[in-house]
Amino acid sequence: MTTPTTRIVPLAAGLLTGTLALYIGLVAFGNITDFGTNQAFVQHVLAMDTTFKDDDLMWRAVTSEGLQNAAYVAIIVWETVAALVLVAGTWFWARGAHGRGRQWATYGLLMLMLLFGAGFIAIGGEWFAMWQSKDWNGLDAATRIFLISGVVLLVNQLPVGEREPGRQD
Repeated sequence: MTTPTTRIVPLAAGLLTGTLALYIGLVAFGNITDFGTNQAFVQHVLAMDTTFKDDDLMWRAVTSEGLQNAAYVAIIVWETVAALVLVAGTWFWARGAHGRGRQWATYGLLMLMLLFGAGFIAIGGEWFAMWQSKDWNGLDAATRIFLISGVVLLVNQLPVGEREPGRQD
């Protein structure tokens, strides 16, 4: 029997997952095609050159351009893979394969939460004291995407209301 829940939850999960797939895909595309703009952001955060320059913290600074660029390329690769995983999740939701949609979307959303939560908020914000910088502080944007990803993850985990063949909920 089809109920409003069996139609709305997959629709909401698919559309919200697709929205984040589009967002992170555009972020990755922008970072690839305009490499220098956010490269400067990563370099300044890692170098800690716009923080309070407290001697007790400055030992954490990464000033090697090679390491800074490696970190930035790793971020771009992570964003690209997350976008592709979220696209797969969106595709499975759209095809009615709710279990697979949920699975792929969950992986992609967790990737975003790790990048923005552990990467930007914890490591960038606290370890590299990004919060101290007036010019290179991305904590608001990172927190926004972390929270949005969490909400979409919760929507993806809502029960659909019907069992898929072979699925044990």
